[in-house]
Amino acid sequence: MKIETFDSVWDALEATPEAAQNMTLRCDLMIALEEYIKENALSQAQAAKIFGVTQPRVSDLVRGKIDLFSLDSLINMAVAAGMKVELRISRRTPRDGHDNKKTAAR
Repeated sequence: MKIETFDSVWDALEATPEAAQNMTLRCDLMIALEEYIKENALSQAQAAKIFGVTQPRVSDLVRGKIDLFSLDSLINMAVAAGMKVELRISRRTPRDGHDNKKTAAR
């Protein structure tokens, strides 16, 4: 049995490094938005009003339906809540590449 290791779950699940990075960023934003809701003890209706979306949209967020959200929509929600979104870009080292260690039993 060959064991592969991945740097992130998205590297294991997505077909390309671009898709994996996109999913990682969307996941990070969704987590930050959910933490904002919890820290402020908001109902979904209250969060929806703050984020500028509908309550069912917030329900999708807290239920982790990542496929229903684009980076743009998540950034818009975060900014509407008064959050600052920053992007840090760095060059990949050979160890950071998509074809580096992978972990999964095959």
